Amino acid sequence: QVQLVESGGGLVQPGGSLRLSCTASGIMFSIADMGWYRQAPGKQRELVAAISSGGRSNYADSVKGRFTISRDNAKKTTLQMNSLKPEDTAVYYCNFRYGGTSLGYWGQGTQVTVSS
Repeated sequence: QVQLVESGGGLVQPGGSLRLSCTASGIMFSIADMGWYRQAPGKQRELVAAISSGGRSNYADSVKGRFTISRDNAKKTTLQMNSLKPEDTAVYYCNFRYGGTSLGYWGQGTQVTVSS
C-alpha cells in the first residue's frame, strides 16, 4: 500500500525557516523521482522542487536559492525552506514518479503559513 506522509509545516514569520519531511512507504524509493508541490488557496498545484533517484535536483524559479530538497536511504524526502515569504503560504505535498510518470498518489499535505 502506497503512503506518503508529510510533516513539518506550521506558522512562521517572514524570513523564517521550516523543514518539511515526506516519508514514503510501499514504493520503490530507490528508483523514484521525488517532488514537493504546493497549492495556495484559489491557485493550481505547482511543483516547488524535485530530486531524481540519482540525486539531481531542480527548483521553481520562485524558490531557487531559498529552498533545498534532499533525500536519504530511509525513504525520506526533505524540503529545507529558508527566507520564507508570505507568498510561500500553501499546503505542501510530496509526490513520486517512476521514469517521469506519476501514479497519482498524494499525501494529506502539510500547511505552511508565513505571516507576521
